[in-house]
Amino acid sequence: MHKLKAIPLAFAATLGLLSAAASAAPVKIGLLETLSGPQASSGQAYRAAVRYAIDRINAAGGWNGEPVQLLEYDNQGGPAGAADKLKAAAADGVQIVVQGASSAIGGQITEDVRKYNLRNAGKEMVYINVGAEALELTGEKCNFYHFRFAGDAQIRTKALVGAMKQADALGTKVYAINQNYSWGQDMERAIVDNAAAGGYQVVEKTLHDVNKVQDFAPYVAKIAASKADSVLTGNWSNDLLLLMKASKSAGLKVRFGTVYLDQPGNLANAGDLAVGHFVVHAFNPEAGGPEAARFVDDYKAKTGHAPVFIEPQTVFGMEMVADALKRTAPQGGRLDVNAFAKALETARIKTPMGEMSMRAADHQVQMPMIVSTVTRDAKFKVDDTDMGFKPVRHLSAEEASIPAQPSCAMKRPG
Repeated sequence: MHKLKAIPLAFAATLGLLSAAASAAPVKIGLLETLSGPQASSGQAYRAAVRYAIDRINAAGGWNGEPVQLLEYDNQGGPAGAADKLKAAAADGVQIVVQGASSAIGGQITEDVRKYNLRNAGKEMVYINVGAEALELTGEKCNFYHFRFAGDAQIRTKALVGAMKQADALGTKVYAINQNYSWGQDMERAIVDNAAAGGYQVVEKTLHDVNKVQDFAPYVAKIAASKADSVLTGNWSNDLLLLMKASKSAGLKVRFGTVYLDQPGNLANAGDLAVGHFVVHAFNPEAGGPEAARFVDDYKAKTGHAPVFIEPQTVFGMEMVADALKRTAPQGGRLDVNAFAKALETARIKTPMGEMSMRAADHQVQMPMIVSTVTRDAKFKVDDTDMGFKPVRHLSAEEASIPAQPSCAMKRPG
């Protein structure tokens, strides 16, 4: 009979390390974005920012000694496409889903993630929302696996109206034009809700189909006929580009207060008529000093263009993801999504605009907001024009915040 020899401790420890390394699973982040079709310009901007952020995570060592993997899925601009691609992402082992363009798509993703997690305990996914701003996503549809790293209609409108009133640029008659879905309806409601604080009357409200209007001339004619002093709109992507183009063609002389005027192409489309228009956004390099300038230079060096539109808020959101990953220890060589989500609830970072933190009550980020106006005096020019965005008001995260919605009843895993 042969006696078994004891394995030397050092060799056993080496075997243990090799076994752990062999079983270590890299974090997979899935970008479910609109990468084709009429709204692709927004989706591609989100992709550029996510790629930049993940490159930074990997340059800093990745997670658990492995590079973070980015998988990209084209949701083709609709909820049905997003549902199909989410299934593909789950099959590919994606644990963190990132999306921003369209609240309709965001609503589909958050519900599908919630249902998937109920059926797949131990294999959960988390949804990182970097741009879908419908109120319901942190209201009645809030859930533990959804985190928003962008504003919402009430946050944006409160900041925009306050700054425009302070600048004596709002007037007393406001026209509201928005896209007819959850986000646009939220914006219309917010414009009405802020009328008293802004000292204006909403003279007319228009909701139009999303991404179906090819000619906004009839809408511009209605705006002109209303005798409005200013127009407040949450329109984005092609619907804002074409609205600006039609306004320029008609020579419409009203002030625009917007959420997405900093989308590339808008100032070029509006031309000289853009001067004096306002935008509320998460980043303006002129408001952030040397740190903001360094961020702009680095982003431009890595991507070929300066960070604009929704790109900065996406980068900052992904930096909060990086912060939470850093504080989440691997379990059996894998990312425990529940532990990661709990770490994300306490994420807090400094950005060139100020401190950002996550509110655990509804998973709505608390972030600074900047209101800017279009002027030729702006330090940073855009769209190959002589115009840019000059900050007129810089709100801290606390100043920009609104209370959590009572409709959010967050249920956490045991």
